[in-house]
Amino acid sequence: MTIQLNIQDAKAKLSELVVQAQAGQDVVIARAGVPQVRLTPVAAPGERELGFMPNPGSEEAAAPLSKSHLRDWYGE
Repeated sequence: MTIQLNIQDAKAKLSELVVQAQAGQDVVIARAGVPQVRLTPVAAPGERELGFMPNPGSEEAAAPLSKSHLRDWYGE
């Protein structure tokens, strides 16, 4: 079932509408009875991992850079 509210009503109930959209309910906001936008939940962000650096707590991360890495760093 779709919930459709005009903008004025949606402003008064925005927090409730967000909860309903997160629960999977279809929520549409209309202007003068004409649908304008749909509320959709945003997926929770996943765990971020830096792809170029090993685990910051590892010995590898604390080790000095190799000569080839240093040449690359300084553009030599």
